[in-house]
Amino acid sequence: MRFTVTDLLNKKKQKQKITMLTAYDYMTAHLVDEAGIDMILVGDSLSMVIQGNDTTLPVTMEEMLYHTKIVVKSTKRAMVVADMPFMSYQVSVEEAVRNAGRFIKEAGAQAVKLEGGREILSQVKAITEAEIPVIGHLGLTPQAVLRMGGYRLQGKTEEQARRIKEDALRLQDKGAVAIVLEVIPKELAQEITESLEIPTIGIGAGPYCDGQVLVIHDLLGLFEKFTPKFVKKYANLREEILKAIRQYKEEVEKGEFPAEEHSF
Repeated sequence: MRFTVTDLLNKKKQKQKITMLTAYDYMTAHLVDEAGIDMILVGDSLSMVIQGNDTTLPVTMEEMLYHTKIVVKSTKRAMVVADMPFMSYQVSVEEAVRNAGRFIKEAGAQAVKLEGGREILSQVKAITEAEIPVIGHLGLTPQAVLRMGGYRLQGKTEEQARRIKEDALRLQDKGAVAIVLEVIPKELAQEITESLEIPTIGIGAGPYCDGQVLVIHDLLGLFEKFTPKFVKKYANLREEILKAIRQYKEEVEKGEFPAEEHSF
């Protein structure tokens, strides 16, 4: 049985922590699902960790649909959440609903995630009214990296904090079923979490959120460009993979592979 919106809200009520990770391909998603993670985010972060771009901005709807479809196919238990990419929901309410619907209808996702607060309330309301679960995203919103001037801590000033708190309540009011809080002070995240009936899922927002999310490549130690402060590397697979590939290269060059047991 898939993890549902009802399960998500019940975990908040029962004060049970929610687990979420990103995945973008069949094998990784299958492993995340097998490990019992509640929610898989097919994040627009794939623009950086899969496509090698400097930001999340270049990834397209078609590319996001492609990866979401693969993740859904490889999983049985986790709720699959599709990130709506840059300019897939900002232009108009109608376009936002249409693109959200494509994630559900064509790719099989169970929810969509949108970045922003008061400026996208109409889209959140309309997508929700189209019977599509919406997860919000406040704080550091990577699609706004150009306006924000980089990946920086948000909610530091009293004005910023007030705006984020207000936006969280507004998103809840328009039907959001959860909100991702990214790179904000832990005290602010705690205040927001306690003020909402829907769950908060933190990434760089401290321990008081109802759940946590990380990019799988960061958790596994695969992404070498930079490591944010909020990331804990649970493995260093990059070194293990390099070691295995170098050993293969050496054995082929020396004529040690394939050996007799690998031959017909």
